Amino acid sequence: MPLTLSLGSRFSSALWSLIPRKTPNIRILSNMTGGLQPASLVVLPQSLAPAFERFCQANSGPLPLLGRSPPGKWTAPAPDTRNGRPQFWKYELGACTSSVTSLEENSATLRDMVTFVLSCSSTPEEALEKAGLPCRTPAGGSLAGAYKTTVPCTTIAGFGCPLVVTMRPVPQGQLEKLVQASCSLGREQGRPIHIGDPGLLGIKDLSRPDYGDAVSCQPGDVPVFWPSQLTCLEAVSGCKTPLAFTSAPGCTVMTDLKDAETPASSLPPEGIPEVHQISQDPLHYSIASASAVQKIRELETIIAVDPGNRGIGHLLRAGELLRASLSLSHSRSVLITTGFPTHFKHEPPEENDGPPGALALAASLQALDKDVSLIVDQRALGLFQKLVDEAVGEGVLEMRVPLLTFQGGPAGAAQSFLCKDGDPTSPRFDHLVAIERSGRAADGNYYNARKMNIRHLVDPIDDLFLAAQTIPGISSTGVGDGGNELGMGKVKEAVKRHIRNGDVIACDVAADSAVIAGVSNWGGYALACALYVLNSCAIHRCYQRKAIGPPKDAGEQSWTRALPSVTKEEKMLGILARHQVRSGVTGEVGMVVDGLPFHDTHAHMIQKLVDVAAGRS
Repeated sequence: MPLTLSLGSRFSSALWSLIPRKTPNIRILSNMTGGLQPASLVVLPQSLAPAFERFCQANSGPLPLLGRSPPGKWTAPAPDTRNGRPQFWKYELGACTSSVTSLEENSATLRDMVTFVLSCSSTPEEALEKAGLPCRTPAGGSLAGAYKTTVPCTTIAGFGCPLVVTMRPVPQGQLEKLVQASCSLGREQGRPIHIGDPGLLGIKDLSRPDYGDAVSCQPGDVPVFWPSQLTCLEAVSGCKTPLAFTSAPGCTVMTDLKDAETPASSLPPEGIPEVHQISQDPLHYSIASASAVQKIRELETIIAVDPGNRGIGHLLRAGELLRASLSLSHSRSVLITTGFPTHFKHEPPEENDGPPGALALAASLQALDKDVSLIVDQRALGLFQKLVDEAVGEGVLEMRVPLLTFQGGPAGAAQSFLCKDGDPTSPRFDHLVAIERSGRAADGNYYNARKMNIRHLVDPIDDLFLAAQTIPGISSTGVGDGGNELGMGKVKEAVKRHIRNGDVIACDVAADSAVIAGVSNWGGYALACALYVLNSCAIHRCYQRKAIGPPKDAGEQSWTRALPSVTKEEKMLGILARHQVRSGVTGEVGMVVDGLPFHDTHAHMIQKLVDVAAGRS
C-alpha cells in the first residue's frame, strides 16, 4: 500500500498541500485508518536497514517506527516552494555536512537506499492539551529544546546512541493530571520518562539544549521529560555510514500510516497512574499504577501488626514502604546493613531477626540486576561470610553478596567510603538500607531493648547514614520493630513517648524512609514483595526503563523466582541455627524469631505477603 507524503513543519500556519504524485512505496508495519499524522524520515543504505529496523523496535519510545520502503522503491517528494527552510539533513561518515530543501538531486543515490518513517504524532503538547494545561513554548514559536542524555539506548549491531529527550515545565500540583492524560493516549512515545532533576539524565543546563530553544521553568514548576524522536539523529551520526539523510529538526512529512498502538479513550482502573515524590535532593518523582500502589499499601498494613505488644502502631507513617520501594526500584547500587548483637553474653551475640530479611531483599535486588553489597561489623564478618556462602549453597541467594565493613575514622571517612575518591558528586551507592541494625542513641551509645549498652560490639555504620544525608543522590531506608534500630531516628519522638525504655534506647539517626514492622524481617520481605509489584506494573516499568529497551514479561523474569518463600526462609533460619544465632526476645536457638514460632507465625506472614504481591489475595 502506498504512503501519501507532504512536506510540512510543525510551526507552519497551515498544513502544506499533499503531493499525491510523489508516493514512495512503503512497507506497512501497522494497520491503516483514515486521516494523516506527522512523521519524520531517515534514509539509510540498504545494508543497514535490518539493523536500524531492529534498533527502532528495541527503542520504540523515542523511535516509533511506522514503516519502511523496500529497497529501490524510493521516489523523492518534491520541495515546497512556499518555504525555503531546509527540510533534510545530509550525513557523511557520521557528520552532518549540509541541509537541503529537496532530495530530488540525490534521487539516483536514493534508489539504493531504504526510507524509514518515524511517528511524530505523540507529543508533550498533545498530553498537555488533553490535561487542560497550558503549553509553554520558546519565544517566536521555534523548536522546543531537546537534550542529549547520558542514558544509552539499547544497542543493535552498529546502532547505539544516547537517548534524546524534550522537556516541558509543569506546575507541581498538576503532575498527576498530566501523567494520567499522557498514559490515556495509549502510546509509549507520549508518556513522560523522567520527572524532576535533569541531572539524573546527565543534563547539566536546561538553558542550553542540544537542539532547538529552551523553554523556561517558573517558580513551582517541575521539569518533565519525554523521549524525543530526534534520537534518530544521534543514531545516524553514530553509525558513521558514508551517506544518510534525515528530516531536519522541526520538519515533518504527513503520512496516512498509523501507530500499531491504538490510542485509548480512557484508562481502566488498574491502569490509572499515580505520581509520587521519592527524593528532594535531587528532586525525583516516580510513577506507578493505582493498583500497584494499593498492593504496596496493603503490604505495609500487613507487616504493621504488633505481636509483641510493643506499641509500634504509634511509630507508623503511611506511605513509607511505598517511598522506599520506589526509590529502590530506581536505584543502581544498594548497600544493606543488618546485625543487632543484643545477646552480649553469647557467641555470636547476633539475633536472628535481620539477616533473613536483609538477604531476602538482596536476592530481589540481584534479580533486578542491581549491584548489592552487605556491610556488617568487623567483629561479625566471619559469621556473615559463612551465612552468605551457605545461603547461596541452599538456594536462598542466587549469587554471593559482597561483604564490607566500616570502622569509622577521621572527619570525612564516611563520605570517602560512600563516594568514589571521596567526591560527593560520584556516590558508589544510591540507596542505603538498614534492617534490624542497632542504631545509635542520642548519647552516642547503642542499646538493646532492655537498656543494656552494647556499644563495644557495634561499628559506627550509622555514620554512613548521617553522611548520606549530605550527599545528593543517596537515599536511605531503615526497617525496625522497636525504635532502637538504625533509621528509626525519623520517628524518635514517638519512640520516646510510646515505646518501653524509649527515652534511653531511641535511635537518633534518621533514614529517609522508616518502615515499621512487627518483626523487622517482615519489613525486608515486604520490600522484596513491593519491588516485585512495581516491576510487574507496566506503567512503572515503562517509566523506569525510560521507554527504551524491549518491554519485559513479568512472568518470565528471574525476579519472580527471587520472591521470598516459606521454603527459602525456613532454610535461612536453619543456617542461622547451625551457627548459634538466636531469637532476640527469648535467646532460643532454632525456628523461633523474636519469640514467635516460624511455622505458626512467620511462615504465615511470608505467604500472605507473597500472595498479595502475586495478586492471589
